[in-house]
Formats: sequence, structure tokens, C-alpha cells
Amino acid sequence: MSSLQDERRAQRERQISELGPWFHNLRFEDGVQSAPNHFLGDFPSYKWERVAGLLPEDLHGCTALDVGCNAGFYSFELAKRGATVTAIDMEPLYLRQAEWAAREYGLDKKVSFQKLSVYELGRLHNMFDFVLFMGVFYHLRHPLLALDILASKVMTRMVFQTLTMPGDEALEVDEDLPLLEREVLRSDGFPQMAFIEKKLAGDMTNWWAPNHAAVLAMLRSTGLRIVAQPGHEIYVCEPEVSRGDGDKQRAELVRRELRALGMSG
Repeated sequence: MSSLQDERRAQRERQISELGPWFHNLRFEDGVQSAPNHFLGDFPSYKWERVAGLLPEDLHGCTALDVGCNAGFYSFELAKRGATVTAIDMEPLYLRQAEWAAREYGLDKKVSFQKLSVYELGRLHNMFDFVLFMGVFYHLRHPLLALDILASKVMTRMVFQTLTMPGDEALEVDEDLPLLEREVLRSDGFPQMAFIEKKLAGDMTNWWAPNHAAVLAMLRSTGLRIVAQPGHEIYVCEPEVSRGDGDKQRAELVRRELRALGMSG
């Protein structure tokens, strides 16, 4: 390695240190990493490996939305495949990291990083071919509202990932439950979501933990169908083309609520 390369590597390492701490481990061509000692390992690379094969290799001409982009790992992977990416987060530190990394990768013309809430997307008319909604749902006070908004934005495929309760049971639930027969609500495999009033893993924004059945039910209720489950807590979805009368009525109720909030629907 030349002295110029040594100097450039040292500069990159200094910049990474100044921009820390990092939650995404980004790798650069000179071997430098942003979080090589991450407590979760090579994160989020190993999660991307689970879903990468379920997205087209060639995304030229496609638009993508990365919700809760953090330092931009997923955004960069989509951009490398040719997608034009809108990446949003509410944490200024993560956005500074992501913008710096985009310049380092030469992808700053392919990815637009914005300080934007997932709820604010409801006031925009943009649609996206692909949406990544990973590691955010359970941090939101109003997660189903966010899911309704995003389901209305996806044209081709959404990758959804959330913290969940243990277990993978999923009951077939009757279309209409009798009011006085609510014991079934406590059954294993009935859609449920735990509310975490205080903290989980030291994080006061870990508000929710749905069970597997609840994830399936909530995705279906927003008009999405699950086409793959490539890993634990990861769901790949597409818009449902044909919906029954009951689903259409629920969809109309959601649209009314979104409109009442001044959001598209």
C-alpha cells in the first residue's frame, strides 16, 4: 500500500471515529469498517443477505424507500443495483453518517437522505417500487398507522422486519368473533402485541413486540400479502391485487382515518 493510500485510509478512520458511534457496519474498499466490533456481529450485512435474493439484481429505473435508514447500509445496496433511493431517518447523527458514507461510495447522486418521520410520508404523494421497513415498527408509538401509510406507498414489494414475541404459532381466526367468547384472544397463535411500558434492552423506544400471528394479520389488514419469510422476523410482501368485501370495507375505514389526519389514502 502506497503512502498516499495509507494517508487516505488513516483519514477515513479518523472521520469514522469523529462521526461515531455507529450502528451500521459499513465496509470500504481499503478494508476500513465503521463498526467492526458490533455487538450483533457484521450488522446489518447478515440481514441483507437474507433478503438480497428476493429483490431484483437490476434496479435501474426503479425507485426505493428506506425507512429508518440509519447510516444507509440498505440504501447503498439498493443504489448499487441501480435504484434511485429516498432514505429517511429522524436521527441527525445517522443522517450525517449516511451522507458522509454516500460521498465515500460515490453514491451521493443516487441516494437522497432526508430528516423525515414515517408519518410525514402520509402527506406526500410519492409511490415507490420497493420499500424497506426494517427495524423501525416496534420503535413507533403508532406502528399500525405507519404500516398503513407505507402499504399505500409500495408498488412492487416491501421488506418488513420487526422485533417479535417468541413463538411462530398462527391460528386461523373466524371472520367474526362472538362478543362473549373472548377467551380465544388468549390462545397461543392468536394475533397479539405486547406493549412495553418501560424499557427493553435499555431502550425506552422499544414500545411493541407483536407475535408472529399479529405480524401476519397486520400485514394482511393493510392490503399486503406475504410472499416469503426468508429469515426470523423478516417478511417480504406485495400489494394484494384482489380483496374480499370485508377487506375492502376495512381499507375504506383506513382511508377515512388517513384523510382525517390530513394524509393521503
